[in-house]
Amino acid sequence: MLAAIAPVLIFIAFLLLLLVSLSVPITKTIYLFRLVARVVEGAFGVNATATGSARFGVWGYCVSPVDVSALGHSESTVAECSKAHLGLTFDSTLASALHVSNYQNLISRATTAVFVLHPIACGLAFLALLASLLMVLPRREPSRGASILTLLLGILAAFVTTVIFLVDVIGIAIVRSKVHSATSGELTLSWGNAVWMVLGATIALWLSLLGACAGICGHRRRRSAKGATY
Repeated sequence: MLAAIAPVLIFIAFLLLLLVSLSVPITKTIYLFRLVARVVEGAFGVNATATGSARFGVWGYCVSPVDVSALGHSESTVAECSKAHLGLTFDSTLASALHVSNYQNLISRATTAVFVLHPIACGLAFLALLASLLMVLPRREPSRGASILTLLLGILAAFVTTVIFLVDVIGIAIVRSKVHSATSGELTLSWGNAVWMVLGATIALWLSLLGACAGICGHRRRRSAKGATY
């Protein structure tokens, strides 16, 4: 019975990793971190305030409408997203959209290129899911090979997903520290929901290994019981 939980947990992990792999700019509501800009500029005794935010995902970023207010009047810019590409940068387009400058080197493309591991973990979870379905298919003799394959693929997927979660946490923490020290409060960084979705996938994958082990042990017990009968 315990073996039946493996496909359920692996499916949950696969779904979470798939959603993260399709994060911003593909899916606007799922992101790794968010930068919020609040810039106050003054000239001739008149202060103008610009507020906006940008959400960063695996493949790029989306900028929310920026509100610019001065003398009691406010205007909003149009929201826009970058083209899907590998590696995140704080480019001139993003700086202009948020009404900030001199922060082009705030995010390293080389550092964030490791986010490509998210779809790789998703693919491994999918393979583990297929193996787990073979493990629980109704048959006269449960497949020990499918249980072993589920265990091996599950360990690999769980290990890679764990590494990805640590990379996400460390990488975003580094960017957050850099933002805090370099922008004098003009930009603030907050964690995104995608990080916690990866954590949930990690926990689900490690727990699913219990089901795979139960499938292997259950097969051994059935073989021993048959041997004792004869």
